[in-house]
Amino acid sequence: MFIGEVARQTGLSVKAIRFYEQKGLIKKPLRQGRYRVYTASDVEVLKLIREAKELGVTLAKLKGVIVYQNDQVDWERINLFLQQLKIEMQEQVLRISNNIAKVSQCISAIESCPKVLDSAVKGRA
Repeated sequence: MFIGEVARQTGLSVKAIRFYEQKGLIKKPLRQGRYRVYTASDVEVLKLIREAKELGVTLAKLKGVIVYQNDQVDWERINLFLQQLKIEMQEQVLRISNNIAKVSQCISAIESCPKVLDSAVKGRA
């Protein structure tokens, strides 16, 4: 398929697709005359790039993950990366949840202090 159709299927701009190609994130597509011809695998890699960027993954990190062997994407390597990313995100959620609990404890401690309650009532908070 040509680049316009790939852009439509991935939600990426033609400029972004060419940029990712230039950076080596996707392999150089075959050409049909002067047109680039992309495969379904290229579309899947481009979707992965778009979604990973939305999650905050840098292009530099992706470049180390998206590897081609014998002209095929190493999906096992990508799978391992995604599993590790999931673990890191779950750890972030746990840290944030613990921090929220600590803040809630501080708020409760402050609100239970008689001096603070008196100040708030008198407008001195």
